[in-house]
Amino acid sequence: MILNIFLLGMPGIGSWVIIALALLLFFGGKKIPELMKGLGGGIKEFKKSF
Repeated sequence: MILNIFLLGMPGIGSWVIIALALLLFFGGKKIPELMKGLGGGIKEFKKSF
């Protein structure tokens, strides 16, 4: 029962596609790799701090 409630809260494939398209429209194709590089660097710094 608890597992079913948890799974209902997870976004599906269609939701991820809509989110990806919205990001593509909002930031443009050239800006997304730059944003992902910054996100990866932030995660790397976070892991390094521990």
